[in-house]
Amino acid sequence: MNPKFRKWMIATTLALAAVLVAAESFALPLPTLLVGIDDIEGPEQMSSALQVLLLLTVLALAPSILIMMTSFSRIIIVLAFLRQAMGTQQTPPTQILIGLGLFLTLFVMAPVWTEINDNALKPYLSEEISQWDALKEAEAPLRKFMLRQTREKDLALFVNLENNEKPETSEEVRMQTLIPAFIISELKTAFQIGFLIYIPFLILDMVVASILLSMGMLMLPPILISLPFKLMLFVMVDGWYLTVGSLMKSFS
Repeated sequence: MNPKFRKWMIATTLALAAVLVAAESFALPLPTLLVGIDDIEGPEQMSSALQVLLLLTVLALAPSILIMMTSFSRIIIVLAFLRQAMGTQQTPPTQILIGLGLFLTLFVMAPVWTEINDNALKPYLSEEISQWDALKEAEAPLRKFMLRQTREKDLALFVNLENNEKPETSEEVRMQTLIPAFIISELKTAFQIGFLIYIPFLILDMVVASILLSMGMLMLPPILISLPFKLMLFVMVDGWYLTVGSLMKSFS
């Protein structure tokens, strides 16, 4: 064996032995960890671990709540139809459409958020109402908004599919019944608006295609010629103003 390697092995062994002896001489006791559950009398007594758990749960469900229980789905579908009808591919970019959809959703849902903040969040943080009462107060504005945007036919579909007692009033409809009815109502409304947006651009495409066909230019894509005219038409009629204005009025 190489003498240098042997000396290195001996030095390493002595160093490890010294570390073990020092650890035994200066060993520190480990702290005891106690885990328990106790009753709470107010929101301030909730442990930080449960607060973090509650926050993570809300953040995990936030995309579904934002998409399915607000005006976001109708807005983003209509904007996607508009971009596809114009034939501009990825212009405006998807990030811009989503950002515009989010801010329009905040604008539409502002009265609902204000009512939830005034009637549920603030009283709960002030210890005026319990957690269960706060959830009930927060549910009421959302229920009112969704009922106003849901068609009776769609709501009746899910009510009839339930095996429970039929509700006599709209206030007795359960949220798990109202939410899917609201979603399919939003999808139908969004597709109706998208169809109306498609019509002028489709007519322009047909006119351009007919002109190119009559000129014998079969190899030239009609979309290449119609795209500048679509953009000019959209700008001349102030298309963003009309589209966004119609969307906002559809929630009235």
